[in-house]
Amino acid sequence: MDISELTDEQLAAEAAREGSDGPAFVALLERHRQRVWRICFRLLSNAEDANDAAQEVFVRLFFHRARYSGQSKYTTWLYGIALRTCLSIRRSRQRRQRRETAAREQAPVASRGGEVRAAMSIDLAQMLDTLDDEDRAMLILKYAEGYAYDELAEMFELGVSACKMRVSRARDKLKERFPEHQFGGEAE
Repeated sequence: MDISELTDEQLAAEAAREGSDGPAFVALLERHRQRVWRICFRLLSNAEDANDAAQEVFVRLFFHRARYSGQSKYTTWLYGIALRTCLSIRRSRQRRQRRETAAREQAPVASRGGEVRAAMSIDLAQMLDTLDDEDRAMLILKYAEGYAYDELAEMFELGVSACKMRVSRARDKLKERFPEHQFGGEAE
């Protein structure tokens, strides 16, 4: 049988049996490489970080390929790995940034000079960055990637109603923080 005719779930089962990066694993990687990268880019807002994250996702996928149980769609399982990888990277990046900011703030005031901060318009990425990582990721996956609530529930390991509530609350936070902006596409 032609490997390109197999479903993701069939390829995953075959990849688990292969024991290496055989044709089934390679086919899965090729099928999902661009979408995983796009999710990583949207969650991390940086192409270099997205490249690193996508690479990490596929390394994790390789080492844990036998863990796919078939209880959900393969793509939901895979994109859940991407989500958790990106959240982990964002958290470590935020810790690093906090340390760097603390170090800068301890620097003598004279070395900072007379900084003039120009008024900057805020864009959607900056607005999303005001949310906690999971809320930010949930809004991105819901509205930018078009995932249904049941898929988000599996990825975030929550109930569907809990996902709907979190999406609604995250949207409300944005509306509260940025009342001058209009947010279309009410939650379903």
